[in-house]
Amino acid sequence: MSRIQILLVAMVVLSALGVVSAQHESRKLVSAYEQERTRMQQLEIEWGQLQLEQGTLANPSRVERIARDELQMGVPDPASVLLLERRR
Repeated sequence: MSRIQILLVAMVVLSALGVVSAQHESRKLVSAYEQERTRMQQLEIEWGQLQLEQGTLANPSRVERIARDELQMGVPDPASVLLLERRR
């Protein structure tokens, strides 16, 4: 074999190794991307659940019931209420 043929064979082998390496890296990146998309979808579901939970916990009738029943709070006697005006 001549030197040019050996050089061409070496270049083809190196090129083939480069293609294999690029394909492997591409597959790794696609796999990582899909994992992150799945995680994003899970987080979106969790976010929606947390928003529903917050809405339930902050419901005014629930807050009032807890204040009345568990904390023994009630509406103050109007005579004991002092109204202050804010000066500007």
